[in-house]
Amino acid sequence: MNIDGQPYRTIFPDPDGVSVQVIDQTRLPFAFELKRLATLEDAAVAIRTMIVRGAPLIGVTAAYGLALAMRADASHDGIDRAVATLAATRPTAINLRWALDRVSTNLRQVAPDERFARAFAEAGRIAEEDVASCRAIGAHGSQVIADLHRAKGGDRPVTVLTHCNAGWLATVDWGTALAPIYAAHERGVPVHVLVDETRPRSQGAALTAFELNGHGVPHTVIADNAGGHLMQHGDVDLCIVGSDRTTASGDVCNKIGTYLKALAAHDNGVPFYAALPFSTIDWTLDDGVKEIPIEERDGREVTHMTGRLADGGFATIEVVSPGSPVANPAFDVTPARLVTGIITERGICEASAEGLYGLYPERRKAA
Repeated sequence: MNIDGQPYRTIFPDPDGVSVQVIDQTRLPFAFELKRLATLEDAAVAIRTMIVRGAPLIGVTAAYGLALAMRADASHDGIDRAVATLAATRPTAINLRWALDRVSTNLRQVAPDERFARAFAEAGRIAEEDVASCRAIGAHGSQVIADLHRAKGGDRPVTVLTHCNAGWLATVDWGTALAPIYAAHERGVPVHVLVDETRPRSQGAALTAFELNGHGVPHTVIADNAGGHLMQHGDVDLCIVGSDRTTASGDVCNKIGTYLKALAAHDNGVPFYAALPFSTIDWTLDDGVKEIPIEERDGREVTHMTGRLADGGFATIEVVSPGSPVANPAFDVTPARLVTGIITERGICEASAEGLYGLYPERRKAA
């Protein structure tokens, strides 16, 4: 996608052939910097500290991290250690475990001296598959926006509310929830995006707004708690969010605050969609509220904020009463009953086991 008119992906092989480059998302939106990952620990730190974030991108980074680990120790024990290290970085996003299982299974089929090259190539294939999936999600989801535009008379933009960042910065390219918006914008369907700031890390205000600015998509950043009010007054036509893990029954786990937006949308008759690739579906789970592990992140994300000063410098300030305890659950689960539909690379289905198995019949056989 676009950075000052130049196309970028969030992760790509370094010209040296033995490392990868990623966009350091902790520096956005005020500084655009690339970071080189050359070791297993580099990849683990990048995932854990959210230099890279977003379920699909976490999965691809983990795949490359496993490849990088093979340069130091390509034994069976080396594979196991690398998988354990990377799997422990972010517990909620299922794409991470999916990618590690795929690459590690592949590695055990070849000799140790072939494992780095095999893993690096497999990580590249996962990245390309992610791009193709997100592009297809965009095509399917943009039709929803186009149909809504026609249904509303075609005389004003479709207003889409998002939460967190599920754009190209959360994937390798295009994004999940933002892919339909980009595709609609490019096909000439007028769209306006309401961007939830998404506390405590403000991925909406910092990352989604940064993306939309770069791509020229009209948008407005709003406080997290404004969405319900805007829905009550008819100012939201559609909600589209991403997902870090979706159960086989259609429950959607996404950034904390998503559930509240879904409740408001349901109460006001606003369609609420989740956009996600096949790698985000956890076919082993049925009850998202009870079964999906919810990451509890450092309370400092709540108590402190970092921003740019008037003189162009940066500062981290405390915003919570000193000494007050804080809680920081990173995700919540929206039950399938509140989800209008799930947009995938294979099409759109209802948020249910029947809907998902209808798109992925091979998984029914596997189950």
